Amino acid sequence: MEFWSHLDQVTVKTEVLSFCHSSRASSPLPGFIVFFLIYYVHKIESAKFTVIGPHDPATAILGQETVLPCHLSPPMSAANMVVIWFRSQLASFVHLYRGGKDQYDGQLPEYQGRTELLKAGLKDGNVPLRILNIRGSDEGKYHCFVQDDTFYEETILELRVAGLGSAPLISVEGHQDGGIRVVCRSTGWYPEPEVLWKDFNGRRLPSLSETISQGDNNLFEIETAIVVKKYSNQNLSCCIRNTILNQEKESAVYIADPFFPRVNPWMVALSVILVVLIGFIGLTVNLFKMKGKLTKEVEKRDNEIRWRRSVAPIEEANVTLDPHTAHPELVLSKDQKSVRRGNTRQQLPNTPERFDTEPCVLGCEGFTSGRHCWEVEVGGGRYWAMGVARESVRRKEGISRSPEGGIWAVERWEGQIRALTSSETPLSLSRVPSRIRICLDCDRGQVTFINAGDEAPIFTFLPGFVPGERIRPWLAVWWGSQLRLCPCAAGGITQWVEHWPAKPSLVSSLLEGAI
Repeated sequence: MEFWSHLDQVTVKTEVLSFCHSSRASSPLPGFIVFFLIYYVHKIESAKFTVIGPHDPATAILGQETVLPCHLSPPMSAANMVVIWFRSQLASFVHLYRGGKDQYDGQLPEYQGRTELLKAGLKDGNVPLRILNIRGSDEGKYHCFVQDDTFYEETILELRVAGLGSAPLISVEGHQDGGIRVVCRSTGWYPEPEVLWKDFNGRRLPSLSETISQGDNNLFEIETAIVVKKYSNQNLSCCIRNTILNQEKESAVYIADPFFPRVNPWMVALSVILVVLIGFIGLTVNLFKMKGKLTKEVEKRDNEIRWRRSVAPIEEANVTLDPHTAHPELVLSKDQKSVRRGNTRQQLPNTPERFDTEPCVLGCEGFTSGRHCWEVEVGGGRYWAMGVARESVRRKEGISRSPEGGIWAVERWEGQIRALTSSETPLSLSRVPSRIRICLDCDRGQVTFINAGDEAPIFTFLPGFVPGERIRPWLAVWWGSQLRLCPCAAGGITQWVEHWPAKPSLVSSLLEGAI
């Protein structure tokens, strides 16, 4: 190949030096003169041009493109020269320009389709290399080699690769050591970043733990935790910094006083024991007084249950999801039974019935009368909501996820199950249900949620919508969550009847008896 012709030049120079050596042996003065003539000619030849690159390392961003600068000095046309960009070996090149065009035979496979010699400045001696879609493996040293006939020069420059990851996600994950454990997570960094917690004044705070791992794509993931103490560092931020780009991403959080434990756990335990003991004594005394009254009420309730089963039967609803109402980032299964949050926003028509801000979807079925029952299976994830909504629920811009906004639902948010009442009601559950039964009584305007696993009641919304109004199933999912509609499990409808409050008068009488 032509770009190996400099090896011949090196051989010629070696032979000339051998000639000078033999001439010295026979006649020192002529050999000395010949040596200096050859040395002067070589100096003139070597002064044709110099290849120059930047002294400081070049920096490139992951996934973007970069240009490695290189030029000849003094400026001269390189249009008919050979230009080779390579890493460690000349034969294994990153990019080759020869004969007035780019040559790709023999190019390193990892650079195929990603390199280009910028030719706009070739006549002025500029031979920069553009590399597309920068990868972490592109980091390192590059040789810029230029040859004109038998003369050649080269320079070495360094490329550093960097990547900014996601904004830190801060979450509160319970009590620990008399304070609150706060965790910060972020992904997509390169190289390994600096991670630190800071207080309101910018002072560094010691972390409880810190884990930095490198995934299959060579990008770094970060998880760091800190324990926040009351009246010390309640206002804090998590800062992650790329040292090469000298850029950082930061998220802040403030932990309000009500989140901190107020008393010693042992005092709480003692108080609970005393309350339970006193309550047990009082309950024992009242049980004898209530026995006759409760027997009559139970009989009355059984009679009403039998009446409901005969007069107003419960319908097991076969519910499917309406794709015309689904938010563009939601992905529905083919059978329209399950929904999850996608990574991209789909190009869907923005019709009046489609949600466009909240990740919601309605069921195809609507109910105006009778009693209906279906179940929702939770496929993991920390953020989801389920329930029912009015046919006329608002679907554009911000919606109110409450009965006032036409939605009766429960949700999971950061490990907490809560009812979406006007001010949100936290629910004390021993564990997060994996399957929830939704029971809708259109005639009473009432919605009940039951744990389908152990048949334990979760929450009941008091009558709130107008009888005869069209009510539809409603689901909402966020990243990492999935919900699936299912028919009621065997015996589920019977359990609903027994959990359902019979009449307001019956509930009132039971409460009066307990008091």
